Amino acid sequence: MSILITNIKQLLQTRTHGIFKVSGKEMKELPLIENAYLLIEHDTIVEYGSMKNIGAVIAEKTIDATGKIVLPAWCDSHTHLVYAGHREQEFVDRINGLSYEEIAKKGGGILNSAEILEHTSEDDLYEQSVKRLIEVMKLGTGAIEIKSGYGLTLESELKILRVIKRLKQDFNILVRPTFLGAHAIPKAFKGNKAGYIDELVNTIIPEIAKTQLAKYIDVFCEEDFFTLEDTERILKAGIKHNMVPKLHVNQFKAFGGVALGVKHNARSVDHLEIVKPEDIKALKGNHTMPVALPSCSYFLGIPYTPARQLIDAGLPLAIASNYNPGTTPSGNMNFVVSTACIKMKMTPEEAINAATINGAYAMGAHKMFGSITRGKKANIIITEDIPNYNYIPYAFGDNNINTVIINGKIVE
Repeated sequence: MSILITNIKQLLQTRTHGIFKVSGKEMKELPLIENAYLLIEHDTIVEYGSMKNIGAVIAEKTIDATGKIVLPAWCDSHTHLVYAGHREQEFVDRINGLSYEEIAKKGGGILNSAEILEHTSEDDLYEQSVKRLIEVMKLGTGAIEIKSGYGLTLESELKILRVIKRLKQDFNILVRPTFLGAHAIPKAFKGNKAGYIDELVNTIIPEIAKTQLAKYIDVFCEEDFFTLEDTERILKAGIKHNMVPKLHVNQFKAFGGVALGVKHNARSVDHLEIVKPEDIKALKGNHTMPVALPSCSYFLGIPYTPARQLIDAGLPLAIASNYNPGTTPSGNMNFVVSTACIKMKMTPEEAINAATINGAYAMGAHKMFGSITRGKKANIIITEDIPNYNYIPYAFGDNNINTVIINGKIVE
């Protein structure tokens, strides 16, 4: 099917081939065309430009976008969307003064979700996840990374990864699967972290590699979870089986996880609520994307990633939702973009770049997603009639999306 979008008030993120991420001062630049058109054929962007140069274009469907902004769909590079049940009681516990670490130590947090998931059938898990995926697609997410990590046994981790595969097959959206077996120490290995790491390295990772269900491997590198030595051993096992590293780092403490990720060519290092000068030094001159998770900081009441510090040092930055049942029960990337502006002092241009082109890069999807570029996939957000693109993060409580197109198909 061909779709022609005409009279676009502002067409954002128009890029030439070869620009796959933006860094430092470049993040303040958001190329756009006023009064524009965009032509989609099948699942691909084939042409765009100023309405004065449109010429004779014929399409099966025409959308009049008068007064509306068009931009690439969000690329959410960090989610845990496949999980079972909810953890609203922990939300109340935090209101009553318990910290994330205290909740985890009393058997809550990740271990709570793992226990619920163990007793949830694969079909039930799939149906719960379908509802979340449809919701985020309607909110403008056109490419998504989904991590495992709420299983913590071979059987449960495979269950999650199989559900991720089903979502990938059944829905018209790019899904990047990540294995996060090193998310916490399961109850069966309480007091025996070394035994669980042996199980991960010698049994679970090789078995998951045989299934080819995960593109990436991730580790929660954090105090009371996995040390630098633990993390390196797990990453090396994943790399041996052709999994690309990603890392959860610096959420509560900074002790060298960023440099370790860079050392092993991690696709991204995510969280970064705490950043030291040595972390910035480690991130310079390499291909690892720093990723901030602002709605996680909002929900937990913890520090926000120091975006200004990273960007002003010349680094790139992506932002993602961290959608999960315990610390960010929302996959709304519009709120993520707003929060990045309001709490992290990112400009609207920086936040939109971070949620589109840099988000695509953070999940290794930059060649086909994240910008309005001829030949890239037609993943498009059409807003409501709004004044300009600054209004997107400004009106943080409104849903200003009119239409979402993913891979050339309108999301109903």
